[in-house]
This record gives sequence, structure tokens and C-alpha cells, in this order.
Amino acid sequence: MKDGQPQRSDDRLFMQFLAFGGCADVPPIADALRRARLDGVLYEDVNDPRGVGLLTFSPTPSYFVDQVRPLLNSPPFAALTQKPELTLLGRTYALGYEPDLQDVLIHRPRRTVLNPDWRWSVWYPLRRNGRFAQLPPEEQRVILAEHGAIGMSFGAGDYAHDIRLACHGLDRADNDFIVGLIGKDLYPLSAVVQAMRRTQQTALYLDRLGPFFVGRAVWQSPR
Repeated sequence: MKDGQPQRSDDRLFMQFLAFGGCADVPPIADALRRARLDGVLYEDVNDPRGVGLLTFSPTPSYFVDQVRPLLNSPPFAALTQKPELTLLGRTYALGYEPDLQDVLIHRPRRTVLNPDWRWSVWYPLRRNGRFAQLPPEEQRVILAEHGAIGMSFGAGDYAHDIRLACHGLDRADNDFIVGLIGKDLYPLSAVVQAMRRTQQTALYLDRLGPFFVGRAVWQSPR
């Protein structure tokens, strides 16, 4: 709703996350991305000394086939080993009460991942179980509100900021959502995950959570 009127939009920002191993030298990868002028972020993998993660995004899905795919099949990316278990693809979505729908769907996620002060990230998928879908809508709202209040409190203190993507039918592992936790320090991102574990949604209504990618941005495209 905006000014008391419902908002509608067919626009979505699609985001794809890919992880690779075998990267002993990161600067050539960043240089290739810079020359290609892709919209994205390159992360160094904390848990793999030869690992990197690449986030790209576009409102046009063909972008990943027409522009990202050729780059990944060319040097220096072609020499890397992809980690398919960490491949993620999702789209932005709205909850229905956002005051600026276009900002929520397109601009805010982009600002979040490209903020030079927020270089740390944790990316992971999740899937709810069928019991949640069978709950009455009002009960679902209460459960989601508990989850959302934690995220809002961390965001208000500039400790952690989230990217929430729907991936129904887009994800090879049949996950429901992708979550990106972004911030200037790593420990609050871990604290968010810890706090969420105590919510009803995570404790009672999730079938799968993870695997997790933890990294720090080494290159971000211009904002």
C-alpha cells in the first residue's frame, strides 16, 4: 500500500549466487569482472582458502545466460571448479504492505549488497515443511512476525541486513527461499542465525537450512 492505494508490479530482481574452488589468485578474477562490467559482488570464501563466491543480479533472467554464462566459460573463471551445492537462484518478492514497492523489489537489494561498508555476508537456502503451508493465514503471520522482528532489530542497529529471495521452481534442490545476511562485521550475522534458531519457524517448520557460504567482498560493482 502507498498513500492508501494498492501497488502492483511485475518487476523483480533476480539474484544468482555461485561458488567456486581452486582460486589461488583472486585479483585476476576481480579484474575480469571489472572489465565485463557485470552487476555483482565477488566474495573470498572464509572456509575455503581457494574458494570464491560470485553474486550477480538483474531484473532480466536472460542476463545470466547471455552475459554471465559466457564470462564463466572464459579464462580465468573456466579454470575454477564450481561447487553446485552452493548454487542459488531467486527473485525478490513483496509482503503487501511496503510503502515503496519498486524500491523493495529492485533498488534496496542492490544497495544492500553493493554497500562498501557491508562487506561480510552469509548466504544460504531454506525449505519449509508442509505443515507450515497448512496453518491458517493468521497463525502464519504470527510466526513470521516473530522471525521478522529479530531481523528488524539487527537492521535498526546496523548489525545485519537481509536479502530475502523466493526460489520456488528456480532452485535445483527445490528450496523455497534464499537468505543473504549482509553487514560490516561477521559476528552479528552469526548471531542472527543463532537467534532465529529459537523461533517457531526455524525450530518447528523448516525441513532444510543451508549449506552456508561465509565470505567477505573483495570486489563490488559500482553502485
